[in-house]
Parts: sequence; structure tokens; C-alpha cells
Amino acid sequence: MHGETKERLETLTAPYGREIRLDDVRFESRMRLLRVTIREGMRITVLDVDPATALAWARTMTEWAENATAPEKKA
Repeated sequence: MHGETKERLETLTAPYGREIRLDDVRFESRMRLLRVTIREGMRITVLDVDPATALAWARTMTEWAENATAPEKKA
């Protein structure tokens, strides 16, 4: 797109052949967003996320991952 610069932060390989790309996108207006691109075969989904949303998403994902990998407690 015109008026933006993009820096690739990470490319992740997810289960079932999916790919997740994270890019730092800076616009001429000085707005800065995290672009999340998810590729599932031929389908591509792109989300531009502001810093506040990225922080909330990161907290939720971290919490979920920590709980998902923790050994289950016996009742």
C-alpha cells in the first residue's frame, strides 16, 4: 500500500499447514499497527491491530498457553 512501510517481525508455522506473519506497519501519518496475516491454503486473512488491542490479545494468548501446557490437577 502507498504511504506505509512494513517490517517483518516473525513468521510462524501453525498446525494444519497454516502460516502466521506478524509485521510492524508504519504509515506516513505516524500511525503504527501490527499486521497479522494468517494463510490457510489459498485463503488469507489480514488484521491490522492497534497497540492496545495487541497488548490485550497477547495477555490472553499468554494466559491460555500457560494454562494449556500446565499439567492438569487431580481432583
